[in-house]
Amino acid sequence: MVKIKKFLKIVVLLTLIIMSIVVAFIGNGYKMYKEAIEEISIEDKIKQIKSKENYTEISELPQTYIDAVLSVEDHRFYKHNGIDIIAIGRAIVNDIRKMEFIEGGSTITQQLAKNIYFTQEKKVKRKIAEVFMAFKIEKNYKKDEILELYINTICFGNGYYTIKEAVNGYFNKEPKEMTDCECILLAGIPNAPSIYANNLELLKQRQKQVLNKMLKYKYLTQDKANEILNQRK
Repeated sequence: MVKIKKFLKIVVLLTLIIMSIVVAFIGNGYKMYKEAIEEISIEDKIKQIKSKENYTEISELPQTYIDAVLSVEDHRFYKHNGIDIIAIGRAIVNDIRKMEFIEGGSTITQQLAKNIYFTQEKKVKRKIAEVFMAFKIEKNYKKDEILELYINTICFGNGYYTIKEAVNGYFNKEPKEMTDCECILLAGIPNAPSIYANNLELLKQRQKQVLNKMLKYKYLTQDKANEILNQRK
């Protein structure tokens, strides 16, 4: 009985320590979020993005590109409220297995928050601030607008930070003129732009990964996927 009581005390103590650490992280993350929006509001940030010369509206993009981005980045985008609990849980499990903060389970909204407010450095405080910012963005903007903002703030490699810059630079055409093959190719680059943008073989492998995701989430049939692969030959 005495051993059980001691064990329970240890469990309670460890639980309190863990809870204190979690609360501290959340507090630091919230502080980081508040400092960011006090420096410049979300509304002003969005205005800056939309004033870009190469800003592209979602209506100007082929549906294949949109489907590819959703498949590979956040296939539950239209169902969550800024964070994807399932993706976060999977990322935590994988991080624990590897004993390293590799995956974050970020949604498109979280990535937008990171791109316009925070650094790419992988820190828990930044991830928490990113979550608060994602909730704020989801509260004030519609899903299509969030997706549109996202594709105008991501890096495509070689200094391209909007979809229009990337399409102009890589294909010498406008976004609406992209082929299905080009759409899927560009959707895969932001995962690791410094790697894929300058390595054709790795980019082709990434393109297949995007296609497989589109097949998995039923954005494509196998016949259509084969047809797209044949376009690059």
